[in-house]
Amino acid sequence: QVQLVESGGGLVEAGGSLRLSCAASGTIFSILDMGWYRQAPGKQRELVATITSTGRTNYADSVKGRFTISRDNAKNTVYLQMNSLKPEDTAVYYCNAGFQGRSRPYWGQGTQITVSS
Repeated sequence: QVQLVESGGGLVEAGGSLRLSCAASGTIFSILDMGWYRQAPGKQRELVATITSTGRTNYADSVKGRFTISRDNAKNTVYLQMNSLKPEDTAVYYCNAGFQGRSRPYWGQGTQITVSS
């Protein structure tokens, strides 16, 4: 079995920064794409950023220039550095990852980010 465990959420003032981490554990051969998604109250889950196993990144337009996704393959961990946070970034943030040999991607449990104005 595989697990994704997120950490780093919390409350921050507008303009502040937070760093999320998501560590994968279990029987892992290799991790494919990893990413972060978020879901605000009353809205659908949306993509924030993804990173391939070779480090190619993709960002939602709303976070470009403010958020940076990175990964440490030796630690099976993906990070999301969030700067210049805005109240509209408030959401539950979910980690997502695909694994070699597994038919579906896995999701973390989610971590709440609240940005106060």
